Amino acid sequence: MRLIFGIFPLLVIPVVLYNLIALMGGGDVQTTNELGQTVQAQVAPIQGLLNERFLGLPMISGVEWILTKGDAIVLLAVTFLFLEILKSTSTGTATIVNHGISLLLFIVCLVQFLLMPNFATSTFFILMSMTLLDVLAGVIVTIVSARRDFGVGGDV
Repeated sequence: MRLIFGIFPLLVIPVVLYNLIALMGGGDVQTTNELGQTVQAQVAPIQGLLNERFLGLPMISGVEWILTKGDAIVLLAVTFLFLEILKSTSTGTATIVNHGISLLLFIVCLVQFLLMPNFATSTFFILMSMTLLDVLAGVIVTIVSARRDFGVGGDV
């Protein structure tokens, strides 16, 4: 189980969650205006769904703090990015495989962002940026950790 946890990039979870919402909650890119003409949508069809209320909490100041569905996905992804950076401090083979899978995840996210209308949202752009940061931070942290381990081993 630990090996699977080491290989499996946790950022796959929020990306898959977004994919499920985007592919199930679809919507058309083309809409009809008041004259009956077909027009191209200016925003992603899923944008309204992402802006829906997920959680609301009353604050001491008297206003209500509202967390949207898109914000909740980003919050989940931030948590997983933190755990991914912690995982990247190890220098085993599983970590290297994890970085490779994370790179593939970034490439898939980039293609979806550029080519699919429901993925052209700020929420998905932030998710995609997090997958890139996961790859970059993971590789850099692994290299620094390996260099430190190599330096300690060379002095003995």
